[in-house]
Amino acid sequence: MRLSPARPLSAALGLATALALGACSTGQESVSGAAPVAPVSGKVSITYLQKQGDQEYFVGEAAGARAKAAELGVDLKVVNLGNDANRTVSEVQSAIAQKSNGLIIVVPDPAVGPQVVQMARDARTALLTSDDQICATGPDPASCAASDLVPRIGFSGTQMGGEVGKRAAEEFTKAGWNPADTRVISAWKQDVTVCGDRVKAAKAAFASAVPGVQNIDVATDNTPTGAQDKVAATVTANPGVRHWVVWGCNDENVQGGVTALQNAGVAPGDIDGVGLGAYLACKDWGSGKPSGLKAALFINGRDVGALAVQTMYDRLKNGKEMPAEAFAPTRMVDPAGWRSAGVTCS
Repeated sequence: MRLSPARPLSAALGLATALALGACSTGQESVSGAAPVAPVSGKVSITYLQKQGDQEYFVGEAAGARAKAAELGVDLKVVNLGNDANRTVSEVQSAIAQKSNGLIIVVPDPAVGPQVVQMARDARTALLTSDDQICATGPDPASCAASDLVPRIGFSGTQMGGEVGKRAAEEFTKAGWNPADTRVISAWKQDVTVCGDRVKAAKAAFASAVPGVQNIDVATDNTPTGAQDKVAATVTANPGVRHWVVWGCNDENVQGGVTALQNAGVAPGDIDGVGLGAYLACKDWGSGKPSGLKAALFINGRDVGALAVQTMYDRLKNGKEMPAEAFAPTRMVDPAGWRSAGVTCS
């Protein structure tokens, strides 16, 4: 998934649509949690409920959703859920009471998935997730049957993690480090399925290119401060390490990890951090100071928001089945090229 700076959004969505068709080729045409929704004859009303709505990625996602809604003549309401799982339930109830035809949701906690699915089903309201998966029958999407996963618009965690691991290996090799005195920090919120997919793929891609480097899993809350605190403790517990490789679920984990290392006296040249998002990495690069963040995978929330609204519109207006998954493109950026790639810093 690669997005060039000159590539228009329509081209990116075209690729995402092609990938979505690939997802449909598995034979899965619908999800057991999906509500039997009749096509809408009048104006379509959609509510987009996002966790962490003030985060740069989700701000971009909301902007892309609004732009696509304006293009299609859709009545769109965007709701910031923060990190509150209880608010998720109340806002879904509110959207249903306000007669939204469709709900697009990024859940703060996948454990609310079954309740959200049941409410949408009972109200015969179309349901689509973006970014994070939810399961119709249980709290853990990783343990869910494929037929019980709600359709999702987002990115391929496996592909993204693979690109991160590959780039980290390239930076490691370029630096000429010794595996014996190097450690990898994998930082992520461990109950979020897509995070696990990303980290697992990063580990596999890195290990295939650079065998023998010990990995340390660090459980975080996916925030910069949370990652910084946990990585600081990890550094203290491993005093003999000279070089550090850092990746995680998102830019927050990597920036927090890199900050903890640098605060502990590790030089930027001894840190190989590869972010995922680029919206925080570019802030470090824009300062002009040396940084342990060597690269980041740029994920453009605008593309996901636009594709999610288009997918929901097609379901509500034309009765088109939603694909099990549809993916938007990504691109690796670094201090030399992030501006030309169109990265927006938070």
